[in-house]
Amino acid sequence: MPGAREEMMGRLRAALGDVPPEETPLDVAVTRDYDRALDMPVSDRLAMFAERVAEYRATVHRVAGPSELADALGEACERHGVRSLVVAVGVPEDWRPAGVDVLDDSALTHAELDAADGVLTGCAAGIALTGTIALESGPLSGRRAISLLPDLHLCVIEAEQVLGTVSELFERVTPGLPVTLISGPSATSDIELNRVEGVHGPRRLEVFLLD
Repeated sequence: MPGAREEMMGRLRAALGDVPPEETPLDVAVTRDYDRALDMPVSDRLAMFAERVAEYRATVHRVAGPSELADALGEACERHGVRSLVVAVGVPEDWRPAGVDVLDDSALTHAELDAADGVLTGCAAGIALTGTIALESGPLSGRRAISLLPDLHLCVIEAEQVLGTVSELFERVTPGLPVTLISGPSATSDIELNRVEGVHGPRRLEVFLLD
């Protein structure tokens, strides 16, 4: 193994031998002539996103408009027995469901987050091709801890936030901000492929696609 390592490092040094010491990766133009978007109608992109998210064992709700969103969120809270719901500080007032104790995530400790029944956030974007949701650290998505500690994550995504590909996502997010990519509830498998959910994050994910 030491010999293999030295051989590999030697190849890397040789390949980088003509690179000026002051040059950085940002100085080099990268050709991006591959397909970066999905050529399909918006309705098909939304349908693909909903289908791919559901394949990860998340529950997807198509909500017709903002007036129905709070009711749909309230029904989800009732179904899961939610009594206390952490809400990202930038979540609009009209998203917040009635009948639960809403906890604004301004200065909650990790213990308080862990004790809550669920969390409500928005998101930065969704990717139709992979069924992935991107949470960008900020008022609407909240800090990373709130999407990891509660057992239930209620996530709202608006139709215009659903993109086609990963390339489109990284053109939208803010450089320098932490981004968390989630594809369904947290899950892992052991060597015998026994699936365990909730190890690294919420065991339950419900996504509300706001048309």
